[in-house]
Amino acid sequence: MDVSQHLSFFAALFKVDENPTIGMWLLYITIVLLSILVFKLGFAKKLPIAKSVVIYTFLILGCTMLTFLGVFLPVAEGLVVAALILIIYKIRLHQEKKEQAKAE
Repeated sequence: MDVSQHLSFFAALFKVDENPTIGMWLLYITIVLLSILVFKLGFAKKLPIAKSVVIYTFLILGCTMLTFLGVFLPVAEGLVVAALILIIYKIRLHQEKKEQAKAE
């Protein structure tokens, strides 16, 4: 059975099957960065520094498990889609607020 045929897009892009050490670190960093982006775009509120540190610490620790799942499942790809949807939402929200301010 050829494992390379069952890898997710990002795992295949980072060649996890050929160079597992570097590939897994790159996949981990990708998942962490995309998770932080999705969190900031969709859920983040202004919090004190200590609470932010705790939240981001647990987010980074949780991404460890997501990285192992992300080798064969489309975890990073789902985060990319979620980030794109949230970016579109934020742009539309900004445009709507600008139009409301102009109307008043």
